[in-house]
Amino acid sequence: MANPRLYSGMQPSSGSLHLGNYIGALQQWRAMQSDFDAFFSIVDLHAITVPQAPDVLREQVRTLAAQYIAGGIDPDRSCLYVQSHVAAHAQLQWLLATITGFGEASRMTQFKDKTAKGGQEAASVGLFTYPVLMAADILLYDTEVVPVGDDQKQHVELTRDLAERFNKRFGKTFTVPKPVILAGGARIYDLQAPESKMSKSADNDKGVIWLLDEPARTAKKIRSAVTDTEGSIRADRAEKPGVTNLLDILAAMTGTPVAALEEEFAGQGYGVFKTAVADAVVAELAPVRERTLELLGDPAELDRLLDANAERAAEVADATLARAMEAMGLR
Repeated sequence: MANPRLYSGMQPSSGSLHLGNYIGALQQWRAMQSDFDAFFSIVDLHAITVPQAPDVLREQVRTLAAQYIAGGIDPDRSCLYVQSHVAAHAQLQWLLATITGFGEASRMTQFKDKTAKGGQEAASVGLFTYPVLMAADILLYDTEVVPVGDDQKQHVELTRDLAERFNKRFGKTFTVPKPVILAGGARIYDLQAPESKMSKSADNDKGVIWLLDEPARTAKKIRSAVTDTEGSIRADRAEKPGVTNLLDILAAMTGTPVAALEEEFAGQGYGVFKTAVADAVVAELAPVRERTLELLGDPAELDRLLDANAERAAEVADATLARAMEAMGLR
């Protein structure tokens, strides 16, 4: 019996993933690929919903692909490809857009959040229809399971609604997927502002651990992380956000439950604790960084691998698109 199909993707929106991406997504995808027929995409079409410099975008796609592989995504077991290399993504988006209500697209909270500062007049139509493209991404692969963070759950619910609407109107065509909220996907916080999630758009780079940081720089950032004056090492998100964040990071790096870490470090100072966190993070990320740089040293081979996987993805996606087009009377 075949493993259930899984789809997920990540935008090439920076030169390096950060620790929140690694713990919240990549680390868990690595484990899930053993139990699922997994398709992992670098969603560059989503990235261009905001202005991008072409040369920078191209390099960021390669860098993200290298980090996927270095982080444990096996391109021989999972299909790792670039979204724009499979034309069916954009084609199915248009079909789905014709059955998406303007009102239901307007209710997507992420669009509201992203336009809160600049206003809707500054936003592109692509940004507005981003969730419809995400629905196409998912439905093209007869996806059963979509691992997402809390901020993307609404988009998967829209995908389910569109799949059910299409099937009801045109006949059974799409598999209706289920979202799986990634454990800990929203819990890695900025080292300098531990009330805010770790983010590529952080004001202070000292609060963000990048996978491609030099190990010494990573350790220095952790040793400089904001804590508090209490001195006790215990988890309390409201009262001790900085210490709680470091406990969560150490738990993710070592597989040791937070409660056990609280016992282990009881009575010890923040200096000892931070050193242990720094050592664990460096031990995990240094090999990922080294392998990423090795892969980036041979861009032609990386491109060849991505092209081969795009062909594998297109075989599945093109068949689904053909079914949808025939169902709508377009073939």
